[in-house]
Amino acid sequence: MDMTQAHSFKFDNASQRQEVILTSEADTQALAEQLAQADIHGSVWLSGDLGAGKTTLTRYWLRALGHQGSVKSPTYTLVEPYQLPQAMAGGVLRVYHADLYRLQDPEELSFIGFEEYLDDAQALVIIEWASRAEGYLPAPMMTISIHIEQQQGKQVRRVEIVCEQKGIFELAPLR
Repeated sequence: MDMTQAHSFKFDNASQRQEVILTSEADTQALAEQLAQADIHGSVWLSGDLGAGKTTLTRYWLRALGHQGSVKSPTYTLVEPYQLPQAMAGGVLRVYHADLYRLQDPEELSFIGFEEYLDDAQALVIIEWASRAEGYLPAPMMTISIHIEQQQGKQVRRVEIVCEQKGIFELAPLR
């Protein structure tokens, strides 16, 4: 499949690796809406350069899960908690959005009780810059990598989604 087409996507059954090109903020929102419909719980790691759209994707994801209030970047607080109005797929009632970019030592996570977020069976923990605490954190259910690229003179985002288990999430064409 030609990856230069708008809304193009690939799915690799063997590795549970999926890829999509986002050409607009509406595409980011459409991806978030698909993620919200999936049975995703545990942790999801987001990676990508500064400004790649990790927090924007999370903001749309939270809205698609039913969160009505503002969504703040957890860059300085490390974690922002969100209570959902009703249980979503997989029984998720809470979302913890973490940004570990400013983390100096993974041990700092134990000081704030980060294990409690990960142990919450009714929670989704979305972690930006998880690589800063990779040895401390358990393996994620899903990783999402966002890369900014130029295609035909236009800035796009190439998003790679890797699921740890088959059938967790299957990307459909974006609207």
